[in-house]
Amino acid sequence: MMEFTLKTGYPCIRTLWFKRFLELCRKKKYMKHIFIIGAGRSSYYLIRYLLEHAPGNWTVTVGDVSLDLAKEKVGNHSSGSAISFDIHDADSREKEIAKADLVISMLPAFMHVEVARDCVRLKKHLVTASYVSPEMQALNADASAQGLILLNECGLDPGIDHMSAMKAIHEIRGQGGKLTAFRSYTGGLVAPESNDNPWGYKFSWNPRNVILAGQGTATFIEHGEYRYLPYNRLFTQTETIQVDGCGEYEGYANRDSLAYRKIYGLEDIPTLIRGTLREKGYCRAWNVFVRLGLTDDNITIENSQNLTYAGLLNAFLPERKGKLLPVRLAEFMEMEPDDSAIQKVVWTGITSEEIIGLDHASPAQILQHLLEAKWKLRKEDRDLVVMQHIFEFEQDHQTSQRISSLIVKGENSEHTGMARTVGLPVAIASKLILEGKIKLRGVVIPVHPEIYLPVLAELSNQGIHFDEKVSV
Repeated sequence: MMEFTLKTGYPCIRTLWFKRFLELCRKKKYMKHIFIIGAGRSSYYLIRYLLEHAPGNWTVTVGDVSLDLAKEKVGNHSSGSAISFDIHDADSREKEIAKADLVISMLPAFMHVEVARDCVRLKKHLVTASYVSPEMQALNADASAQGLILLNECGLDPGIDHMSAMKAIHEIRGQGGKLTAFRSYTGGLVAPESNDNPWGYKFSWNPRNVILAGQGTATFIEHGEYRYLPYNRLFTQTETIQVDGCGEYEGYANRDSLAYRKIYGLEDIPTLIRGTLREKGYCRAWNVFVRLGLTDDNITIENSQNLTYAGLLNAFLPERKGKLLPVRLAEFMEMEPDDSAIQKVVWTGITSEEIIGLDHASPAQILQHLLEAKWKLRKEDRDLVVMQHIFEFEQDHQTSQRISSLIVKGENSEHTGMARTVGLPVAIASKLILEGKIKLRGVVIPVHPEIYLPVLAELSNQGIHFDEKVSV
């Protein structure tokens, strides 16, 4: 056994505690490091999970423009630290990314690509919860050459939707089934006990995304025919979706469903629709704002800081002198003033004399400002995440249906179901990458068994799992 000699000249045998000390030194030297950018709404469970698994494995730094917010999320955990971080500071961004083995970006989607470019240049893995942009996809070859994974679309939707759908598709095919239809709907909603407004909705994620949802033309395929729904008709054509344990919702088509035929390996499927869930009556009322033009983010309202909401609405309505705003609004929509859709819109305060107070704002920004006050989760409020996949397939000369349903309820306005279902998949995948259990490289989304099987298994351990029902 090796001996060490102290300055006193007495020999010192390496004891168990000294061995342990050396092991700890080695671990510290080779300890991996995670850098999380963003400590916003969806980061609580992400940060908590990684800190819980950090001791002896890695350290975690959380950077946010608000140091207080980052400190709040890290707490006093010995493996975590919080820093003030501005994504636009290139020197600071490079410095912090260079320290990391893996970077997690919880920034708005359009900000990911600058982080990704730095990660590729500095040879760091990256995980995000956002859709793959063309700019992100362009980094695929360089990331692969560097032996890096840039894992995107690993949150809720996109994320859990991909993983659960691919698991079911592979199982159906593995049992000899041929898929003929796939419908998938997800909604970030409010729990029934916290549902106290006529819209049945409160913000549990980025409000801006809610205001701008559906803009463009939704594309899907139904019974072998291509369907195109422009924005001005999107909220008038909905489907009733029954979710066991929750009741009925209305679903509207979301973005480009056709792109997922190739992603899911369903190029020949006759029906494929991806959509968003809302409480019944929501879409018809939201269409009033769409028809008015109040979801437009491309123009600036003159003197918006001093304008009232009633003044804004008046400017978007045809002139009808002598008539009250709610009556003019109803006539514009060809509805009665007591129609539930008109009542929902009036409830928001859009006909009030309250000063807007936003300078050089777009109609969409003004509407968001108004609704953030009306659709705010109270401290004790609980949100509700609902996802449902409906598969139809032919097997053994019969047509069968498989329904996979996910229902997750939040604890309160901070510890939301949305934060849980967005943050945990990102955290689990990050853990698997650092453990060397995900070998895929390049720009990747979680449609591969190597990713979705262990992530879904761990999500189930965390109480996030699908209920399956098959019928002939």
